[in-house]
Formats: sequence, structure tokens, C-alpha cells
Amino acid sequence: MVDAPGTPPRARPGVVTVSSWLLILVAVIQVLSLIVTLSTLGTIRDVLKDAYAGTSAEQAGDIAYAFSLGSSVLTLLLAVGLVVLALLNNRGKNASRITTWVLGGLLLCCTGGSLLSGVSGGFTGGGPTNGDLPSGEEIQRRLEDALPSWYGPVSLLLGLVALLALLAALILLALPKANEFFRKPKAAWEPPVPGAAYPAEPGYPQAPGYPQAPGYPATPGDPGQPAPGQPAPGQPAPGQPGQAGPSPESGERREGEPPSGS
Repeated sequence: MVDAPGTPPRARPGVVTVSSWLLILVAVIQVLSLIVTLSTLGTIRDVLKDAYAGTSAEQAGDIAYAFSLGSSVLTLLLAVGLVVLALLNNRGKNASRITTWVLGGLLLCCTGGSLLSGVSGGFTGGGPTNGDLPSGEEIQRRLEDALPSWYGPVSLLLGLVALLALLAALILLALPKANEFFRKPKAAWEPPVPGAAYPAEPGYPQAPGYPQAPGYPATPGDPGQPAPGQPAPGQPAPGQPGQAGPSPESGERREGEPPSGS
């Protein structure tokens, strides 16, 4: 989500900041739980292999070991995803908030199920014995004897804190102040300032001028040009007053005058 141009930056409310820190706390708890699980994974596999040795489920220990490794990778990816969502929520990304609700809801179900399973006796809960397979109570007793004494209380505490922190983070993202922060702002109309000139519209480039055609020589009879034998405009006609005749010194004789010396 990108703010409209000209809008001031929005102030992040405290509920969004607290929610993001809670999401980061849940991610840290996920990593701690992963470390605790990996530290006891070999012991759990050995206990299951001994308990199911010689039975039809002899490979149960290896299957549980591979399943735990896959779950550990998924837990690590969830932790990274929670941190990324927390950072995007701080920036007001509504899509990340929706993703947080979806992913957080699934994680709530998984964490709550794990807590209930641990309280009720673990994933091997006391079911009836099936043929040559040991009972769930027997498997649970062997695990409690092999695992460290702190494993159960630490796992339960980490799961409970993660559950409460995640639930609080999701609730904070749904409060009215958070809704205003994640809502896309509308561009506000600003009235023009009195006396301010509006920006001029961009002008179109002028077309290049064409070169003038070369002039043609004037011909007699064209408008504005004298006819042959006619004086130019503003000049007296021949023989009219003001027209100077040939001077005696020029040697020219006038019409009707006898040649000199005759």
C-alpha cells in the first residue's frame, strides 16, 4: 500500500508496535523450542526403538525421528515468517495483517493442540495395547525416565507463553486504532491559495516555417508596372510641361526646324 502523493506520513499507533514485538517474541520462542526438541531428539528415537524392538512397528523410532526433523524445519520457517510479518505490519501493509491473522490462527491451533497433548500425557497417550505393541503408558513412562527432568516443564512454559503472546498480537491488530492505520488514506483536496497562479499548460511546439518562394522579374502590363511608352508613375509624359526638351548645345534639332547651316 502506497500513500497518495502529498499526504503526510501516518503515525504508527502503539497497539501495532506492541503487536509486532509480540510476534517477534513468538518467533524467538519457536526457535528456543526448536533447540530444546533437537537436543532430545536422539534420546526419543532410542527409547522408541527399544520399546518397539521385535514388534511390527520396529521402525517407529526412525519414523518419529524423520517426522521431528521435518517439523523442526517448518518451525524455523514459521519463525522467520513471523518476523517478516511483524516488520511489514509496522509499515502499514494491510496484506501482511491479513496474512498474520491466517498464519497466526493456524499456529494457535497447533500450539494449543501440543499443549493439550502434553498435559494429557504426550503423543503416546494411554491407549489400549494392540497385539505385540507396547501400551502408550509404557512408552510414556520410558520417555519420562530417559528425558531430562527439565524437558517437560520448559516445553510447557514455552508453549504457554507463545500461545498467549500470539493471541494478544492478533487481538491488537483488530483494534480500531490499528484499523485506521492499515486503512488506505485518501488524498485530501487543498483549496488554491489566493493570488497564486495556476501552472500553465504545456504549449505545443510551433510548426517550422516554409522558405519564401523566389521572386519573379516584373513584366510590363502587370499591375503596378507602366505600359510600354508610358511614363513611370509620378513622372510627366513626354511633351508635357515640365518635360525638358533637347538643349541647343546638344546638337539635336527639333521637329520642323531646318537643319542648321542650311
